Amino acid sequence: MSSLLIPRDQDHAILDVDGKEVRLTNLRKIFWSRLGLTKGDLLRYYATVAGVLLPHLRDRAMVMKRYPHGASGDFFFMKRAPSPRPSWIEICSIDHGSAGVIDFPMIQDRAALLWVINLGCIDLNQWYARSDDIDRPDYVHFDLDPGPGAGFERVRETALVVHEALDALKMPALVKTTGSKGLHIYVPIVRGPGQKQVWTFAKALAHELAARHRALTTVEYRVAKRPRGRVLVDYNQNAWGRTLASIYSVRPRPEATVSMPVTWAEVARGVAIEDFTMASAPRRIARCGDLWAPLLAACGRFDLAKFV
Repeated sequence: MSSLLIPRDQDHAILDVDGKEVRLTNLRKIFWSRLGLTKGDLLRYYATVAGVLLPHLRDRAMVMKRYPHGASGDFFFMKRAPSPRPSWIEICSIDHGSAGVIDFPMIQDRAALLWVINLGCIDLNQWYARSDDIDRPDYVHFDLDPGPGAGFERVRETALVVHEALDALKMPALVKTTGSKGLHIYVPIVRGPGQKQVWTFAKALAHELAARHRALTTVEYRVAKRPRGRVLVDYNQNAWGRTLASIYSVRPRPEATVSMPVTWAEVARGVAIEDFTMASAPRRIARCGDLWAPLLAACGRFDLAKFV
């Protein structure tokens, strides 16, 4: 892919991105006031990491979380692709019952990636199943979220407990920082079980872990009733229509942290959320490549149908 030159000295630009015209706006608008980072800087980051990011997004409906006034401003969710839009934005149409059929945009290439980010999206939130079979996920995951009184060291400890349990089931597990407060653990699975079955499995495992490690983990969603110092093993994000921030997503935090794949050895040694930012992430990716490439591979996937 050719490099993209996103101008630093003007507010608006029209780029030719692989033969597609992309209009970029408000490039000098401050998105992180303390760091002095602009919307243009955000676009430049995503253009830089597109090579490793795009394979994880292709053929998946995209829920847009828009921050028109930057990371510290108000945000809103948007599912339906706005109109008018470029003719080259591909659509995934999903029936939402009483809400009707919703046309989600998909990020299939660099042009679509920059178009979505230009709408004010800081992080990216993709569907768990691909567009050709939106009810059958190709991974199951756990969102480890620290509750009141639980530091990140407790999240790391919980991650190792979850990893041990998955390893005992011969399930391959990949881990990344959320870029916010916790860790995400994903297991690549063979497509087959429906979304409800995947959720049911995740729920059963989370409840079993909470029963075995009462002093560390919980499955109590109500914060007011959650035991202090516990880490929520959130299985509910596997429910139909839910999403999590994608791999390599920038997060709307003051440090412009990034959701970064890490190794289990790094988790054991003491990795931190702040280790990976919009400034440092491209260097790590250039050094390590995509640690989550196994999530994309056809081989090595776990056959969850044997458990559900």
